[in-house]
Amino acid sequence: MNVIRIKDTLSFICILVWVCSLCSCSTGYHYQRVNRAPDHTRLVILSKATKDRTLRPYVVNGTKFYPLSSSEGFVQTGLASWYGPKFHGNKTASGERYNMYKKTAAHKTLPLGTYVKVLNLDNGKQTVVRINDRGPFVKGRIIDLSYTAAKEIGLVGPGVAKVKVTALGKQVDTIKSPVGTKPVIEIPEMNRGLFTVQVGAFIRQENALRLADRLKVIFKNVDIEVNKIRSQTIYRVRVSRIKTLTKATSVEKRLEDMGFRQAFIVRL
Repeated sequence: MNVIRIKDTLSFICILVWVCSLCSCSTGYHYQRVNRAPDHTRLVILSKATKDRTLRPYVVNGTKFYPLSSSEGFVQTGLASWYGPKFHGNKTASGERYNMYKKTAAHKTLPLGTYVKVLNLDNGKQTVVRINDRGPFVKGRIIDLSYTAAKEIGLVGPGVAKVKVTALGKQVDTIKSPVGTKPVIEIPEMNRGLFTVQVGAFIRQENALRLADRLKVIFKNVDIEVNKIRSQTIYRVRVSRIKTLTKATSVEKRLEDMGFRQAFIVRL
């Protein structure tokens, strides 16, 4: 065994000891021992567990979706559509009734209750909506807006437009205005921080490792985040660790061109 191999082995043992020490002194987090990944795949990131039922994976038309436990730093580009009279009054995934005249939206994976800014890349118009439903379940589309929100960004006429979706902070208060009560949203600084791009999510660890192996040939940093949602473990494959949103957007675009059209940016 040469010197380099010995150093690699000692480094790996040190990391395992560090992880085990965390397990013995931390509470509220789920730690899972993962078999050593191939040499060209990074070690797994361990993340906080949750019991929120709305974050459990769900299946629509044979496809499984994995809701995010946090919307922190989420940015995604893709096609937006809208839904109106046919669904007005129907129950949404959040339990409330859909009101086409309020500014809400449906998204496949963002936590329910998340406020997002939607920018129409064709005309520069934008709106802020609250995610209260799941969808759209049409290939290539990333968000479904209510009628009022769609009208605000000029989407009603064409029906579909390319947009940029940016998650805002959580609601921290409400204020009274001439048009009624409005939420006060805590908006984070999106131009600073450390960003990554999520490419896929899996229930089977081996599938996540297989995708990570493929991506590692192209990208320098490939991580697998482990989420424990109730009794379900989810492995999320994420690419790169980038210091600016502009560079992260370039990586997202590159992944989309490679066929990963559901890729999106997350701030670490």
